Amino acid sequence: MPEMPDLTVYLEHLEARLAGATLERVRLKSPFVLRSVTPSVDEVSGLRVQGVSRLAKQIVLEFEGDCFMVMHLMISGRLQWRAEALSLPQNGAPPESKAQPGRGGAASNGPKRGVRKPGRNVLALFDFSTGTLVFTEASKKKRAALRLVRGRAALAALDPGGLEVLQADLDAFANRLRNANHTLKRALTDQRVLAGIGNAYSDEILLTAGMSPFKRAGALSDEEAERLFNACRSVLTEWTERLRREAGDKFPAKVTAFHKEMAVHGKYRQPCPLCGSPVQRIVYAENEANYCARCQTDGRLLADRSLSRLLKDNWPRRLEDLE
Repeated sequence: MPEMPDLTVYLEHLEARLAGATLERVRLKSPFVLRSVTPSVDEVSGLRVQGVSRLAKQIVLEFEGDCFMVMHLMISGRLQWRAEALSLPQNGAPPESKAQPGRGGAASNGPKRGVRKPGRNVLALFDFSTGTLVFTEASKKKRAALRLVRGRAALAALDPGGLEVLQADLDAFANRLRNANHTLKRALTDQRVLAGIGNAYSDEILLTAGMSPFKRAGALSDEEAERLFNACRSVLTEWTERLRREAGDKFPAKVTAFHKEMAVHGKYRQPCPLCGSPVQRIVYAENEANYCARCQTDGRLLADRSLSRLLKDNWPRRLEDLE
């Protein structure tokens, strides 16, 4: 799932392309992506973009008339930008919204820069006066969501309430974590506690801080809270700058949770860059935690619930047991 660094770079490129642009048409290829009914896609067509922002892990486009378009990419959702118009097939094409007369109706057919067909994973297309924004999702589970809301109160209702780490001070950060009845891994990724951090960067943060993902957030000492706070800020800032450099002037095309430069996330059994020990993994539900036993848990192997139940007494307790 795209997290704060990825979303920040998305926002910067959207701002550069959409500032002052007019939304000429919304084309829904998957009717299930739209999770709201008011305002309708017809009502936002023809409106001018007034701002771009992030709400936890959601991307928000603000339009005149106090209207907002909120996109939650979830795990497999991504955005693409096309300077040329994209055409949907005529047979079986879903209904399209058209700009209202007098509000961009003359440009309702989208940008006139050549036409090409979108890919099979396209959920929706947004034709702006400057180009076409394409909303895709690779997964068949269709979790990505688009919501249209009117008014800041309605927008605020979509905010899970997590603290923005890069805008907070140490005391606010420590209080949020200590009041959360979670492990550190869960607290870092809970959007009601902290905003914008997910599975990938939480692994990197915890390695940088040298802390176990299963340590209870409420038990943090002052020194540990400060260490984790600094790790959050350094990892998120470093990766934002890295992704910004990789994208350059081009719209981000390869947004992924797995990067070869990452230290532990997605690096199961590969050597930890800090100590050389093999990276360990805990799989739970649809998520996983990657960690270094030597750097984060004093050599103890954290129990994978399913495997430890299966192996029982044969489950290795320490890193040395794997050798």
